[in-house]
Parts: sequence; C-alpha cells; structure tokens
Amino acid sequence: MRHGWKAWLSSALVLGAFGALGASGCGGDDEDSNPDGPACTGMGCSPPSVGGPPLAGQSAQPVNAGGAPGNVPPVGTVTGPATAGSSAPAPIAGSAAPMTPPMMGGAGAMAMDPMQPPVETPPATPGSGCNAADFPASGTFMIDVAGMPREYIVKIPADYDASKPYKLVFAWHGLGGSAAQVAGGSRGGYYGLESRAMGSTIFAAGQGLQTSNSVGSGAGWPNTNGQDVAFVRALYEWLRSKYCIDEQRVFSTGMSYGGIMSNTLGCAMGDVFRAIAPMAGSGPRGNCTGQVAVWLTHGNTDTVVPFDSTVMGGFSGGVQSRDHWAMANHCDTTTTMVGPERCVAYEGCDEGHPVHWCEFDGGHTIPSFASQAIWDFFSMF
Repeated sequence: MRHGWKAWLSSALVLGAFGALGASGCGGDDEDSNPDGPACTGMGCSPPSVGGPPLAGQSAQPVNAGGAPGNVPPVGTVTGPATAGSSAPAPIAGSAAPMTPPMMGGAGAMAMDPMQPPVETPPATPGSGCNAADFPASGTFMIDVAGMPREYIVKIPADYDASKPYKLVFAWHGLGGSAAQVAGGSRGGYYGLESRAMGSTIFAAGQGLQTSNSVGSGAGWPNTNGQDVAFVRALYEWLRSKYCIDEQRVFSTGMSYGGIMSNTLGCAMGDVFRAIAPMAGSGPRGNCTGQVAVWLTHGNTDTVVPFDSTVMGGFSGGVQSRDHWAMANHCDTTTTMVGPERCVAYEGCDEGHPVHWCEFDGGHTIPSFASQAIWDFFSMF
C-alpha cells in the first residue's frame, strides 16, 4: 500500500485557518458516557457532565458544579489522598472485563508481526521517586499551575513496589468529558488499558478546562497560552517525584479532544513522551520538540473531527495528523499491513520511532480493536 504526500499542501492551508480555534485545536464530541466504547456521533448528543459522584478512592476535596474546585489550595501545593501507611482511602474501584482477552505472556508480551522489526528497548531509567518511603495512594488530586488549580486522578497498581520502575500512561478525555469517566470506563479504566497492564503501569487522567469552539462546549484542552502543556509538565514532575516512574516509558492516549491533546503533547513534549496513541484526533500545530513513536486511528466517515479535511473541509483532520507524523519520523510512503483490521506500519521510519495508522469504517467513535492495539504498541518500547 502507498500513501502519497499530496495532503501536505492542503494541510498547510487549513492549519492557518484552524489557528483561530486555539493552540490545541477544536475538540470532538466525546463518548457519551463510556470513554472506551462507541461514541456519540452527532452534535445532538448530550455531553457528559463534568464531575459527578466520586470514584472509590477519591479525596474529599470539594468540587463545585462545572468541575471547579471548592477549596483552592495555596500556590505550589498539591492536595489529595493520604500517603501509603496512613489512613488512605480505598483504591479506585476495579475495572470491568477488557474489550478482548489479554494477550498471553503478561503485560510485556505482544504478538509482533513477522514483517515488523522489533524495536530496541533500552533499560529502565528510574525517576527520583523510586525507593521513596512514602507515596500517595490512588485518588484525586489538585495541583496549582501558575495560579490555576488543576485536577487529576492517579491510579497505581495494587501491589505497587517503590523500588520497581513503572510505565506511565496519561489518558485524556474528549470535549465535555471528565477525568472520572476516563478512570472508570465500564470496559476497563483508561480506555481499557488498565486491565491489560496487569500491574505494570501507573495511570493518570487530567481534567480539562471549560472551553467553546465550532464543535461544542465543555471541558477540553484548548491549550490557551500553553496552559494545558504547562499542566502536564507540572503533573509529570509531581508524578516522577512521588512514584517510581520509568522515564524511558511515558505514553499518552485519548479520544477526540483527548486525541488532539495527545498530538499536542507528542509535539510539545517529545523529549518526555516515548509514544502517543491519538484516537479521532487532529494536529499537532507549532514547532515540535524531540521525537515520538505514533499509533493513530480514525473512522473514515468522521465529520466531527474530520477524517480528511482536504475532502471533507473544516480544520485539519486525521489524515493530516498521519502525514505529519510520518514526515516527522522520516518514514517512506510505503506501508506494511500489521493488523488488527486494516492497520498499517509505515516503512523506513527513524529507528525506534514507528508510525502505525489504523483507518476503519465508521464515524467519530472508538473502534473495538483500539485498546488491545494501543497496549501492544506501547509494549513495543
């Protein structure tokens, strides 16, 4: 299969028009109430409320309507559950069954396609939080970022060992969604990845800020003046200081506006993230730092976040994201089928920085194969 680069000329034209929507772009209609299942596909869908009843293990930090914190912590402070060894709240409720059976061989195993060369994996790089005597339990926290209180949820393995470096996965909600929805997905938290990780990974889900664009309004990731990237930088520093993070294996995924956020982070923080997996996203925009491996999926009839803006019009879409990352990683225009479904891997990419593209028949939704495919991709590194 071959994909040409003709889309780049059209992409350059639509990016300029898109800039008016915000640095991180316009989000898409989020999954109605299930962040890892079929999405609400039309603008008539009601966006999920922000907040709602807390998950088991969340702190008692009050939250007002709309997701705003009730008691704003002092600048530079973080509030949340008690540290391990004290009267910490119960962990977040367990996940339901994954979309598909987990692969044999445990969290680190994956079925490599015989035509795909394995990615060389460096040894773990332990963060500063390794071997810490105390560490926060799973729960909801607040952090002050340049005077702006930001909320996030963290889930650590039940048998967390402070001497063992863990993978770190950030998962982002779509427009009008919430961190709580991502953390408590009905088919397994964090887009079904938590159950597949089998205790190998620490997960974090951030809460977006209220925004409005041509698609709709609600909590999202407009990254106005870089505020969402600043949030992730602060959150990453907090996580690596509190927990034993493998700094070689930091990942990001999300759906719709969460996919846009993952593209944004892959560009702005390519020196931190090892790989990203945007679903139904667009972007990135601006000058990028570092380099990331990329797995993308997009429905070919998606008009919320366009599959291909050169055909459907509107702002830069999924095909333009694919082309950006394939060019950024110096891939050839030829591809190899890798599965599942019609997923392909671009050939000739820079070593250790593959680009996988999974087009599927459908609209603004998460395909059933996404959870397993994303976990397999992250497990390559």
